[in-house]
Amino acid sequence: MAERHGTQTITSSSDQQKSVPVVTVESFYNCHAEKLQMKLEGPRIGFHRKIREPTINRPGLALSGFYTYFAEKRVQVLGAAEHSYLKSLLSSVRVKRFRELCERKIPCLVMSRGFHLAPELLAVTAEAKIAVFRTPMITMKFINAATIALEMDFSPTVTEFGSMVDILGIGVLIRGASGIGKSECVLGLIERGYSLVADDVTRITMLEGRELMATAPELTRNHMEVRGIGIIDVAKVFGIGSIRVEKRLDLVVTLKDWQDVDEVDRIGLDREFYEILGLKVPHVTIPVRPGRDMARLIEVAAMDEKLKGLGQNAAVDFNAKLLGLMEQKGPT
Repeated sequence: MAERHGTQTITSSSDQQKSVPVVTVESFYNCHAEKLQMKLEGPRIGFHRKIREPTINRPGLALSGFYTYFAEKRVQVLGAAEHSYLKSLLSSVRVKRFRELCERKIPCLVMSRGFHLAPELLAVTAEAKIAVFRTPMITMKFINAATIALEMDFSPTVTEFGSMVDILGIGVLIRGASGIGKSECVLGLIERGYSLVADDVTRITMLEGRELMATAPELTRNHMEVRGIGIIDVAKVFGIGSIRVEKRLDLVVTLKDWQDVDEVDRIGLDREFYEILGLKVPHVTIPVRPGRDMARLIEVAAMDEKLKGLGQNAAVDFNAKLLGLMEQKGPT
């Protein structure tokens, strides 16, 4: 469905499959344990618990008994301050305060700076079925790294049915009906030295609400389906330089049969945009006809988009020159 806003055409997608992220303690640990240097302390329990906010909380005030503004939806980190405070309490008070913390619906606990949780407190977490992890990282460094990781985990994601290619630093999503020639175009672009990001199915994630990052599903990464040939490993056929794990989305190209295109834009003054996750990406429609070098046309569209990003728009410049020439000649 298209709507006109001045000289822009905003195109909304009807075939996007949006997924709502659900982050559990298990997925967080499995995905980021190595990067965050996390190791399990105690039994493997509470992995089903959900992390409901993409940030970290230090429960210092909670351990002192203040729960009015306690962020129980976040991963809880005990640093040097919390560790020292717990050690300063009497054993009975320490266990009581820690039990009150574990009675909240917290996802998990992380001990930073390599601290070990005291046995009596580890018994409290086991009773409450809360997972406890340990990391040698400094508290603030862990919080920063874990927050970035969680922001990625919580980022909205959609699946687009199209192929993604990196052309001169411009990430191009190639869409079109089945059998229109998307894979052939991608092969032509790879032969010219460009890189494949995803074939046929592309996962797109919105980062920080301002840019879209595209990648391939894990199963199909580095592979392409070519009609008449089958599945090929792009890295092995064309070399490791022919693939890229992820790329920012800068341009969407839709391939359409020549007869299905109602009107061909001959100048390019009216820019089109394709909407993904609420963000508008520059969009061009290229008519497909026997004999046309579609890979070359997509390459030119990417180079033109790169020039527009640098503030150079050939259609606008041409139109300005034409209007200037008309004003010089005056009415006839």
